[in-house]
Amino acid sequence: MLTAERRQYILEILRRDKKVLSSELSDVLKVSEDTIRRDLRELAESGLLQRVHGGALLSSPATASYTDRQKQAPKEKEAIARAAAKLVCTGQVVILDGGTTTLQVARHLPADLQATVITNSPPIAVALADHPHIEVVMLGGQLYKKALVNVGAATIESLQMIRADLCMLGVCSLHPEMGISVPNLDEAHVKRAMINRAAEVVGLATAAKLDTAAPYVVESIHALTYLVTAPIVSDEMLASYKILGLTIIRDDSV
Repeated sequence: MLTAERRQYILEILRRDKKVLSSELSDVLKVSEDTIRRDLRELAESGLLQRVHGGALLSSPATASYTDRQKQAPKEKEAIARAAAKLVCTGQVVILDGGTTTLQVARHLPADLQATVITNSPPIAVALADHPHIEVVMLGGQLYKKALVNVGAATIESLQMIRADLCMLGVCSLHPEMGISVPNLDEAHVKRAMINRAAEVVGLATAAKLDTAAPYVVESIHALTYLVTAPIVSDEMLASYKILGLTIIRDDSV
């Protein structure tokens, strides 16, 4: 089997099984584990998978630019936003993490909702600027341009002064074993601080984000109270998350 054929086979198995093991690939393809590791390394460098100990997982689609991510799965994100917005109650202090799905949540908050929204996302702050009853608190920091969120020491320091009722977390990658992960280390630190400052944490994830991994771990899956996902996600795909005790919410109106 040629190198290109072998790597195509690896990607096909990864898409089917959601993970690959180096030892199993070595046995099936009749090549050394060193060869498989080299294949996985080069596929990872091309952004086609995420290497983990002993093999690889699907990589997150969140590596794209913010503009490109706005075009990904718009109907899924709208359905997730409708369901997530219903979790916000009058009088609450809510942390809205950055991301294209959390932006949709901001746009779906009821016009009569009275709440305080704390965010590190300039697009979310702008989206809520005209809301008649929501007080918006903008977290400072350095703008991470690819994701349009503020990150860094100033962002984390501001979060230490907050006790929020709810955190709506934009999920880049979610995996039952690997937990919550992101492509950027500074963003990982900010997301972890957000989780630690909220009584309940809502993970927002489209189908493409589930069972994927990114280089920087935020927290384990147990940091989430709820997982809000799209109606197209099957019960079979969600089974491993339910076993871990997550409350799964899907909006079935789409």
